[in-house]
Amino acid sequence: MNAMEVGLPATVPAEGLPARVRVHEVGARDGLQNEKTVVPAQVKAEFIRRLAGTGLTTIEATSFVHPKWVPQLADAEELFPAVADLPVDLPVLVPNERGLERALALGARRVAVFASATESFAKANLNRTVDESLAMFEPVVARAKNAGGLHVRGYLSMCFGDPWEGDVPVGQVVRVCRALLDMGCDELSLGDTIGVATPGHVSALLTALDGAGVPVERLGVHFHDTYGQALSNTLTALRHGVRTVDASAGGLGGCPFAKSATGNLATEDLVWMLRGLGIDTGIDLGRLVATSVWMAAHLGRPSPSRTVRALSHQES
Repeated sequence: MNAMEVGLPATVPAEGLPARVRVHEVGARDGLQNEKTVVPAQVKAEFIRRLAGTGLTTIEATSFVHPKWVPQLADAEELFPAVADLPVDLPVLVPNERGLERALALGARRVAVFASATESFAKANLNRTVDESLAMFEPVVARAKNAGGLHVRGYLSMCFGDPWEGDVPVGQVVRVCRALLDMGCDELSLGDTIGVATPGHVSALLTALDGAGVPVERLGVHFHDTYGQALSNTLTALRHGVRTVDASAGGLGGCPFAKSATGNLATEDLVWMLRGLGIDTGIDLGRLVATSVWMAAHLGRPSPSRTVRALSHQES
C-alpha cells in the first residue's frame, strides 16, 4: 500500500497561496530534447496522450528548431498532427520566422520564443547578442499575433545565474522581460536554467519585476532542481502571486546548451506539494506517476522524481 492509498499527503492549507495553479507541462519537449538517443515520434505522441489523460491542460508538444541544433525534435512535422486533436493546449517553440511558418502550417495556436538574460547564453544558444536575439523575435511575435492572434509565450533563460558569467543582475533580467512584454508576448517564463536560484533571489526578482510594471499574472516560473531548491523556489514564487509553474513529468530534461543543467522540477513532486497545501491542479497524481513509469521504461532508466519512486517503488 502506498501513501496515496492511505490518504497522504494530509491537506494542510497555508495562508497567502493560490487556490489553483496551472501546471505548464514541458516533459515532451524540454524533457526529451536532451536525450542522447532519439525517442520515436509515435512514443512521444503516446506520451503526450497519456499526459493529457492525467488532467494536464497545457502540454508543450515540440520545437520547430533546425534539426541540426536539436536532432531529438526533428520529427515535429510528424508529431504535432498526431496529437493536434487533443482537447488541451499544445504550445510549440519557434526560434525564428521559419520555425513559425512551420508551426502555422500545422495549425499551431500557441507558440513560444526563447530568449536569454545573458550575453554568453544568447551567443551559445542563438549565436546572437541579447539585443540581436530580441530583434530577431520581434517580427516572429508580431506575425504570430497577426496570424489570428496566437498566444505567445516568452521563455527567458539564465534568470538567476549563468555558467560563464556567474550571478545575473536582477536589473538585467527585468530589462529583457520588459522588452519581451513590450513586443507582444502574452506570458513570460522565468528560467532558472542551471538550477542555482534560492528563495531570496526568487523573491528579489519578482519584487523587481512588480516594481517595473510586469503583471505577476503574466509570469510563470521554470526551475531546475540541480541543488534541490526547485520546490522551495516554487513556493516562494506562489507566495508572490505566481500562478503558473513549469514542470516535467518524471523530472525529465535539462538543457543541451548548458551542460551543468540537470533535470527540471518533476511534475509529480510539484503536484504532491500542492496537494498537501490544498491547491488544486486538476491532475490525477496516480495516472501521472503511471505515465512517467511508462516513459522511464522506454528510456531504459528509472525516473529521477522522488514522488514517482515512492509511489511506484522504483529502484535506482
